Amino acid sequence: MADDGQSGAAGAGGSTAYRFDVSGCLSSKIGKHGLTQGELATSYAGMEPEFRRLQEEARDGSLAIFRIASERDDIAEATEALGKLSTGARTLVFFGTGGSGLGGQALAQLAGWNIPGVFVEGQDKRPRTRFYDNLDASTLAGVFETLDLATSRFVITSKSGGTAETLAQAIATLTAAKQAGLGQQIPKMFLGISEEAREGTSNGLRRLLSEHGIPLLPHPDDIGGRFSCLTIVGLLPAIARGLDAGKVRAGARSVIDALLSAQKVSDFDPALSAAISVAMAKERGIRVLVVMPYADRLASLARWFVQLWAESLGKDGEGTTPIATLGPLDQHSQLQLFMDGPREHLITLIRTATAGTGPVIDKELAELAGSDYMGGRTVGDIVAAQAGALPDALAEAGRPVRTLDIHSLDEQAIGAIMMHYMIETILAGRVLGVDPFDQPAVELAKVLTRERLASTPG
Repeated sequence: MADDGQSGAAGAGGSTAYRFDVSGCLSSKIGKHGLTQGELATSYAGMEPEFRRLQEEARDGSLAIFRIASERDDIAEATEALGKLSTGARTLVFFGTGGSGLGGQALAQLAGWNIPGVFVEGQDKRPRTRFYDNLDASTLAGVFETLDLATSRFVITSKSGGTAETLAQAIATLTAAKQAGLGQQIPKMFLGISEEAREGTSNGLRRLLSEHGIPLLPHPDDIGGRFSCLTIVGLLPAIARGLDAGKVRAGARSVIDALLSAQKVSDFDPALSAAISVAMAKERGIRVLVVMPYADRLASLARWFVQLWAESLGKDGEGTTPIATLGPLDQHSQLQLFMDGPREHLITLIRTATAGTGPVIDKELAELAGSDYMGGRTVGDIVAAQAGALPDALAEAGRPVRTLDIHSLDEQAIGAIMMHYMIETILAGRVLGVDPFDQPAVELAKVLTRERLASTPG
């Protein structure tokens, strides 16, 4: 990174996946509300030991999320299993909560999932994709009332096999299939993803599905749910929407390669980003981390990041609160708070190349509407202008802002960004003295939920 706070990450084959800029967090740009070069240097120094540790983990492969980026055999196995499952299917349903759902949604949305009106070539030849990641009694009942079970297929994911919400969905769906007279078809209607059975552990989902003759794919036992986006948990929905899973991993691999070649913290975007995040919290009282992509196809990526950051860092009184927003929509709702509310927000804008794209605004109609400035411009020009003006407006107000500009919104780019955020989260957690891979408070809530259910008459 140059001293002005600008940097870029190399994508696969030497192409640029994204360009990262933190100059909007520095005092040279936003005055006293930004970090001084001395404060930034101190943050780099504090990050250095963990940065070197992470480089070593990338070299020796001791960290599983680094190893998975180079693997391909599991993609072939998952593709084959999905092909068999999809035979005769019109709808493909994914059950899995938290990390078992959000990563897959982020990748599927890159191919247009859940964006009304968006048509991606070839999607009409694939089963429709649905995700049910939240347990809601009326929603699940509605699924069974409206879904044609005979032409529906179900992928059920739980790393431990003991997630109550996912088990409830699985059992209810199996019951519905039997009641619809499809009991003999169940092995062809379902696919599970869970850890391999290990001595001394209980995997309820694996036992349930195996008893029904349902095939299962292995969930890596050394990669937790929120970090599983590059495993088959995230890649299976991507494949279902026609994305190239190998390219997603290649994008992630490009960031690992950049880590290995970096000489210092400031050379490597995820480490630089983590250093900024920690320093802004400690030195400037930042409590809220806002992620605002300017693309509908990245809305779920922001939601995935929220879980990653919150569940990894919110421990022992540490952490900042992540918020997923969407530009330019949230310029008309939450931006007022970010610009003029408490000085506790650090905003990251994720921008794509939109200039010159989309419908052209008719000049006469624009003039009629009193908006001459839009006449002859494309809709993409308008979005680009908004996304370009916002960092300047935030800087003028003394509000810290980072920008991440994507060269081409494709599989390699999203794989690179996901790896960027996972590495940033790991480094930030380790510097803060918390384990980024556990979730003790969540586990306690699970235990208390089981106890409450067990003590309540059925």
